[in-house]
Amino acid sequence: MASIERVTVTLPDDLVKDIDRLEKNRSRFVAEAVRRELGRRRRAELRRSLKHPHPESADLAELGFVEWASELPEEDGGALVDISAGKPVRWVAGKGWLERRS
Repeated sequence: MASIERVTVTLPDDLVKDIDRLEKNRSRFVAEAVRRELGRRRRAELRRSLKHPHPESADLAELGFVEWASELPEEDGGALVDISAGKPVRWVAGKGWLERRS
């Protein structure tokens, strides 16, 4: 079980009343709302990152996965990467990863 830490949060009176109408346990309600919001923000950040990758990631995409995997140390490459698995893809700026056509 996760440890618990007490924090003080200031909310407008009307918001507290709305929470109290729906939920007896304010702390649980706020914790669930915060978890949901953090998840939403993480997903939004991932979408932003996929649309606008870091320049080094774009360089890696240009290099290609097979080339990248071939540079892994032998003891890591075989255990971490199965080059025969998956589908060949290519990076298209503004569109993201697209399946490579034969």
